[in-house]
Amino acid sequence: MVGRPENHLPMSVSIASFIDHTLLKPVASKSDIDKLCDEARQYGFAAVCVPPYYVRRACEDLQGSKVKVATVIGFPLGYAKAEVKQVEVSQAIADGADELDMVMNLAALFSGDEHTLRREIEMILPEVHARGKVLKLIIESGTLSDEQIRYCCALYGQYPVDFLKTSTGFAEKGASIEAVRLMRSLLPAHIQIKASGGIRHYDQVKQYIEAGATRIGCSASVAIMQEAIQQV
Repeated sequence: MVGRPENHLPMSVSIASFIDHTLLKPVASKSDIDKLCDEARQYGFAAVCVPPYYVRRACEDLQGSKVKVATVIGFPLGYAKAEVKQVEVSQAIADGADELDMVMNLAALFSGDEHTLRREIEMILPEVHARGKVLKLIIESGTLSDEQIRYCCALYGQYPVDFLKTSTGFAEKGASIEAVRLMRSLLPAHIQIKASGGIRHYDQVKQYIEAGATRIGCSASVAIMQEAIQQV
């Protein structure tokens, strides 16, 4: 399990430890990933989040630093079968990933197929934890009703999931303060929350942290840090 940062900001720049510096565009190049990792080192972000293809390169770029390497599983639609996601997880871990951001099977959720949802998490979570890695489960909250968010929190709250993550950033709607507050009110203390999707400003980051998020996924991380530094 990863540690839970305090939900307050003693200094503006302390938000760096909450941020997953993210680049998941399909047209991202090797030089783009190198730049992402250089920025993560410079600002001390919690992690970089990169496509599976770039996990090994990010690990090489960040060797000797404290920045973690995260990648995505079943991304961005989530409806791959559990066996496929399991192969993705195994490969990502073999390539050096520390954290896995996996999209839940949304098709199963909207079909009322709880058996598939349970089977998926029960197949994948033990392997992730057996290798000492972190699982962030993406529920795509912007596409869900409050009732569906409550269902996800009740279901996954029964498992030692490390994080529930709001969004992929590829859906029509990303994170919302309301969704994070609802999730925090329902989830057990052992499950942290990662907010992602549409977070571009320092004030937004503060609001999400105050609402209960302990990790923030964003591609505008450097601009956010520059805003933060200006307010110190």
